[in-house]
Amino acid sequence: MTSTSLLDRFAALDTNTVSDALDFLGIPGATFGLRPLWDCPKIVGRASTIQLGLKADAGPTVHLISPVIAQIQSGDRILVIAGGIDGISCWGDILANAAQFKRIRGSVIDGMSRDIDGSESIGYPVFGRGVTTISARNRVVQVSSGEPVRAAGVLVNEDDYVIADRCGTVFVSAARIEEVIELGERIARRQDGMVQAVRAGRSVADVMHDKEFDAIKEGCR
Repeated sequence: MTSTSLLDRFAALDTNTVSDALDFLGIPGATFGLRPLWDCPKIVGRASTIQLGLKADAGPTVHLISPVIAQIQSGDRILVIAGGIDGISCWGDILANAAQFKRIRGSVIDGMSRDIDGSESIGYPVFGRGVTTISARNRVVQVSSGEPVRAAGVLVNEDDYVIADRCGTVFVSAARIEEVIELGERIARRQDGMVQAVRAGRSVADVMHDKEFDAIKEGCR
């Protein structure tokens, strides 16, 4: 199956459903605390990973994240930025404009952003831990890119799948994406049926009983 068709199917799900699928399969991936930093739309794509760290000397350096943005050529990328420091920004409106020009779908930051109005004004989605006014300059540097990172405690590899919406952010290993999507689609169908059942007057206690989920569990590895 092509990456494009997988992304299309993945995009039809939401973070809650994907999180449930990961739970059923015993796979880590759901996060807590990485939320939309403005009222931005859901984003779905493939991870371009970036690791940040504290600046160790006073010498000048290339601004963090900018080399990664410059190298991206495909339109399916989401920047996954790890190593942010509380109170210090690792994203801003100039980076947002550069990312949008390169057709990057959004940024998920295990850290903080500044200039969030600038990202919002151009419709560039940013998810993270919060906002700040304090610049990264002379405080934070890019340590690596394209390598495994930990974002909100979850291991994320280059090209893994990312989904983020108003409920939060979930990462899915590229090696497990097909089974996660297949199970997520089954969960979504089951939950739609449950909604219709309670709307039709069936007891919510019966509809949400654990036994109703047995059919979903069947076939899970």
